[in-house]
Amino acid sequence: MTKPPHPFTFRDYRCYWIARLCATVAQTSMIVVIGWQVYDIARETMDPRDAAFQLGLIGIFQFLPLALLTLVVGWVADRIDRRFIVRVTALLEALCAAALATMAVHHDTTLPALFAIAALLGVARAFANPAMGALSPNLVPAEVLPQAIAVSSVSWQTGAIVGPALGGYLYAAGTPVPYTVAACLFLTAFAMLMLIRPIARTSIAKASPIRQMIDGLHYVRRNKMVLGTISLDLFAVLLGGATAMLPVYARDILHVGPSGLGNLRAAPAVGSTLTAIFLGVRPLRNNVGIKMLAAVCVFGAATIVFGFSTWMPLSLLALAVLGSADMVSVFIRQSLIQLYTPNEMRGRVGAISSLFISGSNELGEAESGFFAATVGPVAAVVAGGIGAIGVTLLWSRLFPELRRARTFAPPANLVQPAEETRP
Repeated sequence: MTKPPHPFTFRDYRCYWIARLCATVAQTSMIVVIGWQVYDIARETMDPRDAAFQLGLIGIFQFLPLALLTLVVGWVADRIDRRFIVRVTALLEALCAAALATMAVHHDTTLPALFAIAALLGVARAFANPAMGALSPNLVPAEVLPQAIAVSSVSWQTGAIVGPALGGYLYAAGTPVPYTVAACLFLTAFAMLMLIRPIARTSIAKASPIRQMIDGLHYVRRNKMVLGTISLDLFAVLLGGATAMLPVYARDILHVGPSGLGNLRAAPAVGSTLTAIFLGVRPLRNNVGIKMLAAVCVFGAATIVFGFSTWMPLSLLALAVLGSADMVSVFIRQSLIQLYTPNEMRGRVGAISSLFISGSNELGEAESGFFAATVGPVAAVVAGGIGAIGVTLLWSRLFPELRRARTFAPPANLVQPAEETRP
């Protein structure tokens, strides 16, 4: 059998990959700096607890637009040229970065301004995520898509590692510097997205926008493969949110201080990146459902090991394994969702998936924090790992389609969307 070509052999995909890398570096560096500024400004007039509460509001302001706009942005991603959407959002993010840089130069940055910018960034992310995710399958042939998803994950994971560190170093050089660099990166992403050529679009039946949004929910509910993969991620990550407890482990359990905390935060991303590189070279092709379920079980087991560990090298190894297992799950999950979803539904399904993923991350941190306040951090982390394994075993029974998936190729009787296509 002829080996599929590498995704980088396709010009438009190369532009897409560079754009995603630049945007991710800019986004993650900005969020770190915004958080620092919020806390610093709040501490001028508040005690540490109240200042920390202001810091927590940043996540809320970014998550709320995604929660409120999920159905709308999914519909938009299916009705409007996805290249146009990601280009506009890149420009909006560049303007946000430029505004923060200007305020920093004039020393008039305020908490309301930072919250407003965080909300605008949340709006941009809400529109960009489903459009960007739905765009990539249009840039490569279907047989190349699983490998393209792995290679794309390398850009995201690399940006997630480089961005926060870059933001910290640039902030030390001067408050306006990280925002200026972020604005330049967003403009670079915009330029790369402008180079992507027109893509074939699938027309969908004329119907009211509300009806089409509801059709997206119905499609996810009816397609057990898509529903199972999305919901598995939601509950597994919701329960296994060990990363929320990293500051506690760094200070009071491992006793490694702030520098150790940085290493702990980097370990999952390093594991994810190395695994994404491997999958980009040798993508999984067989028994993908069982491998996804096994990866989530490994994720839970690594969480348990980290929870009990009091030795820094073991903790770092457990977090790296956790990140690696999560990357395998992400690779298979995203491939299944993209390939089991018709092109005309990918925007709406991608928006729902983005909401579930963001919800699991944000709510998982809240759940870990509240549970740790009740039973202690070690018990909370270990219980979360056990819960992730339990959910995986339960989902393998509730959604037998997951364990029966042998390859990424959807079956011939794949459930069709409620709406009909027109020529």
